[in-house]
Amino acid sequence: MEAVRLTTSSNFHLLNILVVRCFTSLKPLRRLSFPVSASAMESDASCNLVLCGKSSVETEIAKCLKNKNSLKLPDNTKVSLFLESEAKHLVKDDDSFNLLLFMNSIITHRFGRFLIWSPRLSSTHDVVSHNFSELPVGSVCVTDIQFKGRGRTKNVWESPKGCLMYSFTLEMEDGRVVPLIQYVVSLAVTEAVKDVCDKKGLLYIDVKIKWPNDLYLNGLKVGGILCTSTYRSKKFHVSVGVGLNVDNEQPTTCLNAVLKGMSPESTLLKREEILGAFFHKFEKFFDLFMDQGFKSLEELYYRTWLHSEQRVIVEEKVQDQVVQNVVTIQGLTSSGYLLAIGDDNQMYELHPDGNSFDFFKGLVRRKI
Repeated sequence: MEAVRLTTSSNFHLLNILVVRCFTSLKPLRRLSFPVSASAMESDASCNLVLCGKSSVETEIAKCLKNKNSLKLPDNTKVSLFLESEAKHLVKDDDSFNLLLFMNSIITHRFGRFLIWSPRLSSTHDVVSHNFSELPVGSVCVTDIQFKGRGRTKNVWESPKGCLMYSFTLEMEDGRVVPLIQYVVSLAVTEAVKDVCDKKGLLYIDVKIKWPNDLYLNGLKVGGILCTSTYRSKKFHVSVGVGLNVDNEQPTTCLNAVLKGMSPESTLLKREEILGAFFHKFEKFFDLFMDQGFKSLEELYYRTWLHSEQRVIVEEKVQDQVVQNVVTIQGLTSSGYLLAIGDDNQMYELHPDGNSFDFFKGLVRRKI
């Protein structure tokens, strides 16, 4: 299957008219990433994890985990555990994640109240997914530098300082709605940025959602979401990873660069404030999602994503002929795929074909 971008479109930075050709002989593309050498990975056979809690309950959990040396990492990585009071030697500079500032910003009941921080870590996602059963639900892992980050294609890259990189845990029982959680997370990130800007009296930064799991600002990617799950004891154990470029302009742009471009005298956004605001928003959205379904969030989601009325030209090979069809994106189906309508008023569900790293360069349609 092959997709050819024809033109860019009107009011949105990423609205494209695409030609999607249905052939199966093409090999999958490879995503560009920040490669990490094997020698660099091998030299990082140990890591330091700092355990921190919002209240005495979470603090006791931290002490228990440290005393039992409970947390492990894959690949035989040596893990050293510290309580917050023991971790001053790990804070190398003012750019380190400020545990106290984050904890003071947390007003949630479940999410973000137990924190694991590391100055340098292979992958926050590995920490929470590998130790899911040891951690309280809602635990979050944050790092300043991530040298073995994970994406949906299992590529490896390094995330430098200035990025907000975190992973957290949650549990769900209904497997039919697990795929939709990435949309709830994406929406919570965009709303958290708005919330922090409002509280600090800053100009509005309009972070947008590119379906299914990317975050864009002024037409450039500034973040993404990764969700994985396992099924145990009649529950889905979901690990959610988020990366948001707050204060590093490479390789595209970052929130603070855009903010300074709009107003050079602006106060800068802090990772800790955004993370605290994220969990406040996410907890509310998650409760709505579980009680009322994604319908309760759809209106806000559609105001935030980039794809309303996007035109997609789908070319399907039928026997020896290529048939071209135009569809217009209307929203999401109940299963989380794109809902589109054809020029013949037939409704379609659009699926990625699995051969492209850009979901809009490989779409397969199904009548509904």
